Amino acid sequence: MEYKKFDSVYVVRIDRGEEVMEQLKKFAEAEAIQTAKIEGLGAADHVEMGLYDVGKQAYESHTFDQPMEISQINGSITRAGGEPYFHLHINVCDEKQISYGGHLNACRISGTCELFVTVIDGCVGRQKDPKGTGLNVFQF
Repeated sequence: MEYKKFDSVYVVRIDRGEEVMEQLKKFAEAEAIQTAKIEGLGAADHVEMGLYDVGKQAYESHTFDQPMEISQINGSITRAGGEPYFHLHINVCDEKQISYGGHLNACRISGTCELFVTVIDGCVGRQKDPKGTGLNVFQF
């Protein structure tokens, strides 16, 4: 992974064989990111994504071990217990251009991943949803 800062935006490149969530954690810790918006694209050969079932309060996960084009990664970096907290979604497509999307759990890059991380001044935390969904929601 390499990155460079331009004003409040970091341009981040995650390289072949690297895991997106691991690299973003290293980046957020190194740069002391408190709150940010993430968007990007790339290519992967291993993707784990899920769909949250509010009734069960659990994620149903799906794993794809095949070449996938990442047409979109988006989400946020906030803080939970003083640590970076990532809430990312991903949309990928296979060789037949069939798209799959969901909550990003893991993603290994096969070519490159290009991300733009826009830092937001201030700190947004996380808390268990007082409405009982089981989700970690923004805490202002």
